Amino acid sequence: MMMKHGQITRQFLLLGWVLAVLSGCIPYSTGTTEVGVCVVRWNPLGSQGVIDKWYPEGETHFFIPFLTEWHTYSSNQQVIEMTYSPDTGDITDRDDLLFKTIDGNDIGLDVIIKYRIIREKTPYILRNIANTDEELRTNIVRTICRSKPRDIFGELTTEDFYVSGNREQKSEQAKVALNDLLNHYGVVIDAVLTKDYRFNKLYQKAIEERKIADQTAEKNKASARAAEQEYKRKIEEASGEVNKMTANVDGHYQQGKLGADAFYNSRVEIAQAIAKEGTTEAEGIRSMTEALTGPGGEVIVKMKIAEALKNKQIFLLPVSGGGIDLKTTDVNRLLETYGLQKAVEKKDVSAPSTSPKTQSRSAGSAANQPVPTQPESPPLSSPETPPDNSSSPSQPTP
Repeated sequence: MMMKHGQITRQFLLLGWVLAVLSGCIPYSTGTTEVGVCVVRWNPLGSQGVIDKWYPEGETHFFIPFLTEWHTYSSNQQVIEMTYSPDTGDITDRDDLLFKTIDGNDIGLDVIIKYRIIREKTPYILRNIANTDEELRTNIVRTICRSKPRDIFGELTTEDFYVSGNREQKSEQAKVALNDLLNHYGVVIDAVLTKDYRFNKLYQKAIEERKIADQTAEKNKASARAAEQEYKRKIEEASGEVNKMTANVDGHYQQGKLGADAFYNSRVEIAQAIAKEGTTEAEGIRSMTEALTGPGGEVIVKMKIAEALKNKQIFLLPVSGGGIDLKTTDVNRLLETYGLQKAVEKKDVSAPSTSPKTQSRSAGSAANQPVPTQPESPPLSSPETPPDNSSSPSQPTP
């Protein structure tokens, strides 16, 4: 069914074309990227000239030949490339933009312009501007695009050209300015792009040398910064080591100080205890001295002697001049004569070969042996003739 409908449509079109040819009309078509404009050259019944109407892409229209003209314009985006190299661009010669920077240096700049026509204005373009795309491109778009960007990019200094952001900013500014000029001619600028740029050869060489010097300076600065960072790192490491050593020394010092303080405090406590004990002992001695030097001191001494001689054997030895008088007893003399000398002499007689150490122990044993207490000693026979102590000991009287 669809096939039949398509065949019928083609048949009607063919019939219409045949009728148009028979009536003197011929078809005019637009491509997929073209818009058309018709011009009436002669019309005795109406107006003449460009019809104020544009025909979109991919359509076919019938007009009477010789009385009408058919014009098409590309609706695609078109590119104008103006470069230094003759191998690229619209012209086989140097075609870059030549101008001076704001600081007076000559510069050549490669520029690419992307544009398209305004389809609604194609009748106006045909009527007032250009009959073909090439005329529009060469006489209008190219001429204006070579003039206005020079003024805009010429506002930059030489140093500014080295910064891509500055060039992009001027490119956008140039796009706006070109649209303000070309929209009236039915043209829209989509983009203004910059490629290479070049200065005067001598100046370019000086700039390159300066750039190399700047790069070398930056490299040296970077090396200096790296060396500075390395120096700071080593300083920090050394500071860390010093702090660590200081902490260790401080730790040992604090540990030694604590030990010394503890030792000092213990010795102070011991000294205080000794001083207190000495003070107490001195007080006791002082009290005892006061007591002994007092009225009852002699009695106390005798009582202490009595306590010391308690349960001890006492021998009354004859002395020259008679027996020992208890009333006039000299305590020191009594202690000297208290049974030790005779005991030592007896041991010396009975055991002459005994060593001094054995004699000392025997004397100590004899001194420590208890002896029976004798209340009084017998009178001596004669003061001139002392008794023979080696024959027999004196007998105590009951």
